[in-house]
Amino acid sequence: MDFQEFNENERTRTVYRKSYKGYFAVGLIGALLGIVIMFFVLPYVKQDTTSEQNVSSTQSDTKSTAAAGNVTTVNVKNVNFTDAVNKTIDSVVGVNNLTQDNSYEGNGELQQSGSGSGVIYKKEGNKAYIVTNNHVIEGANEVEVSLKNKTKVKAKVLGADSLMDLAVLEIEGKNIPKAAELGNSEALKPGEPVATIGNPLGYLDYSITQGIVSNPQREIPIDVDQDRSYDWEADVIQTDASINPGNSGGALINVAGQLIGINSMKIAQEGVEGIGFAIPINSALPIIEDLEKDGEVSRPYMGIGNKSLEEISLTDQQQYLKLPEKVKSGVVVLQVSPNSPAAKAGLLERDVITSINGVEIENSIALRKFLYTKTEIGKRVTVDYYRAGEKKRVQMTLQKQES
Repeated sequence: MDFQEFNENERTRTVYRKSYKGYFAVGLIGALLGIVIMFFVLPYVKQDTTSEQNVSSTQSDTKSTAAAGNVTTVNVKNVNFTDAVNKTIDSVVGVNNLTQDNSYEGNGELQQSGSGSGVIYKKEGNKAYIVTNNHVIEGANEVEVSLKNKTKVKAKVLGADSLMDLAVLEIEGKNIPKAAELGNSEALKPGEPVATIGNPLGYLDYSITQGIVSNPQREIPIDVDQDRSYDWEADVIQTDASINPGNSGGALINVAGQLIGINSMKIAQEGVEGIGFAIPINSALPIIEDLEKDGEVSRPYMGIGNKSLEEISLTDQQQYLKLPEKVKSGVVVLQVSPNSPAAKAGLLERDVITSINGVEIENSIALRKFLYTKTEIGKRVTVDYYRAGEKKRVQMTLQKQES
């Protein structure tokens, strides 16, 4: 980078010669003006000085109060993540997606078709368990993990979940690093400093970026099956710490070096900077446990095909559903699976579900989110719905959703 120096141009001063009498007159007038100024201005100068002293005193009192209450303020620019990174970096790994090259020249050999990151969240003996993103390992014939010491080991995919975009891997070895310490993502505050550790672009391994928590509880609509229709609203941590391709599945850590999120995605749009998202570790843990144990996530279901009421025309709402005008949101039942909880409870096509357990169900995404996050398999729920304009209530026991 070129640096330039700018020197101020010298200004020409013009001196006028005056007689001694002129100098005396000027001096006398200046002295009189000085006395007048001091007489009128001095009280205000004293008052300003007193104000400055009061401000200093107030600042001093504030610091004392903060210290007494164990309140710590952090200047993000001066945060030193060295200890935090050293504590966690060995538990971060590279994850390589290997697929067979079935072209004529490839002869079915494995080749790397994608890469990302992962984090060792648990270690038992010579086995370690890694969490990464589902989209990092999706479609892989084999998965390979790269450790900090440059060792590469084969990984077994224990399970993956596209909805939450999480996957769990298992590796074996004698010199596997320790697991990351897990933090509490529910305790995050806006403006809290955070850092990411990962392998952006697949070759800049163990890169660190720093930023803040922009929003600890952001809801982002997700199109899981890429049909241009949203299937889910992901609860994520928004951060301005750089998350680039290859960072997916890597660690988002706090200043204590604790894992508080799994980096998942960013908004890649012209003119957009510093908008990345991570899956909160508290939300990820139940999914991770299911994938590690069963290879899939067990979720409750009602057994209905449905559509958001907002997608139904007003004419159809009045003619076929016969809804009162006050009903503005809900979920329309399009079909009922045989022997499902909904069928056993007596729900029918064209019923409009408006709430469950007193919680308003605005649309299909809200219904799915309620079932997956607010209830569990075997739980009995109360469903409010409208049938031909008449409000009804029924109870049903939720069953396990078959994969």
